[in-house]
Amino acid sequence: MSSPSPGVRILSGIAAAAVTLGVSALVAVPLGSSADARNAIGSTVIDLTPGPVKEWAIQTFGTSDKLFLSLAVLLVIAVLAAIAGLAERRRAPIGSVMFAAAATAGCIAVLTRSGSAPVDVIPTAVGGVAGIVALRFLTSGRLSDGTAHESAEADPGRRLSLAALGLLGLGVLGGAVGSVWSRRVHSVADDREAFTPPKIAKPAPPVPPGVQPAGVDLSTFVTDNAEFYRIDTALSVPQLSREGWKLRIHGMVDNEKTFTFADLEQFELIEQMVTLVCVSNPVGGDLVGNAVWGGYRVRDLLAAAGVASDADMVLSTSSDGFTAGTPTEAMTDDRDSLLAITMNGQPLPIEHGYPARLVVPGLYGYVSATKWVVDLELTRFDRAQGYWTPLGWSERGPIKTQSRVEVPRSGQDVPAGPVRFGGVAWAQPRGVRAVEVRIDEGPWQQATLGTAYSDDTWRLWSFDWQADRPGPHLIAVRATDNTGYVQTADMADVVPDGATGWHTVSFSVV
Repeated sequence: MSSPSPGVRILSGIAAAAVTLGVSALVAVPLGSSADARNAIGSTVIDLTPGPVKEWAIQTFGTSDKLFLSLAVLLVIAVLAAIAGLAERRRAPIGSVMFAAAATAGCIAVLTRSGSAPVDVIPTAVGGVAGIVALRFLTSGRLSDGTAHESAEADPGRRLSLAALGLLGLGVLGGAVGSVWSRRVHSVADDREAFTPPKIAKPAPPVPPGVQPAGVDLSTFVTDNAEFYRIDTALSVPQLSREGWKLRIHGMVDNEKTFTFADLEQFELIEQMVTLVCVSNPVGGDLVGNAVWGGYRVRDLLAAAGVASDADMVLSTSSDGFTAGTPTEAMTDDRDSLLAITMNGQPLPIEHGYPARLVVPGLYGYVSATKWVVDLELTRFDRAQGYWTPLGWSERGPIKTQSRVEVPRSGQDVPAGPVRFGGVAWAQPRGVRAVEVRIDEGPWQQATLGTAYSDDTWRLWSFDWQADRPGPHLIAVRATDNTGYVQTADMADVVPDGATGWHTVSFSVV
């Protein structure tokens, strides 16, 4: 029997890896996402990635960072599989050992995920065995078309190549079918669709006229659910039904409490408009949005458990294991931090935390906005840390006074004559008092503010300018909050506690 060529061995290794992933995905369907090795490995990679690399991915790919990670993980798997295919020999199964080691690592990754059980390793183990069998079969030499005595024109690797491509296709198909099937079986979309939120006892005040400046194309004052930014560590969106959801409150409390979703109806359901900001939002960035959130006051839930006087942190945990450390004061003061169940009058979108998440006015999301929240532990900052703190972010994250130019866009050509520019500013929970605009090196001039809604929401602004000087120009913006603090010009990175600086946009008058 002739030995497969290096190219065919590489293809065989990749095909065997596809078989591993495809079989694993199909076997995992009855068990759910906790048994999905691809999700477990990807999530483990996220957890082990250094903070600066994570921040680079967010800044570079924005809300597509998870797609990038998934593709990167698949690329690494393909490279390792190719090496395993090259190394595999009938009497020295080095590639098979690599596959077995990878399957073992996958099982460990599955077991380390929040909510996993020993049975969840079965799909990874079965997939690993299937991959090893495929690799041994493809590299055994049994499928070679020809020998040294046959015509030189015959391709001894043709039959093997076709077999490898066939297995590669079946593996990819198995993975796709498993993913789609699993989403259909375990999706909570129907549960969300069937949910009619209880009547709001204290609705949010109506939006006054004038919050949206006329004559300029700006962000809408209330951000549509579909347009709201999403930054989190969940590679696969958790699927939690209302019936399966529970919230445990424990730690430094008088009485540990566990609430079911139905139990929440004993508390007053309120609404409030709150602007949320991601700490990874750069100067002028779009990781900010404003919505009407409906939910229960966190302080009411904590009061039922009785909070110890020296507990200065609430460590919240999501169903996928993410944690955030929030000052107890922010959860219990009159800012009305919420265990939110609705967003803009609708049940929370699944990707935004259905069935329940935290909304804390005035704090960046990394220390407060836990989605799919299932656990609140009362503790102390000198005893516990949230997910991002060990990675270089500050343990406390108050939102900074910031502003953004939306019109004109960078590089835009502006026609000569009267024009109206505009943008947004935010400074939760202090509120925005004024916005100033500067063109080129001219003086700072007051912008016209949209009507203020509350100190917990952003404020839109507009600025009229006479574009009578053709050529390139630069517009800068700065905000002043209600404490009198003027947004600093000092440029600072998002790490460790949020970006600072004036947003500037270059444009040309034509």
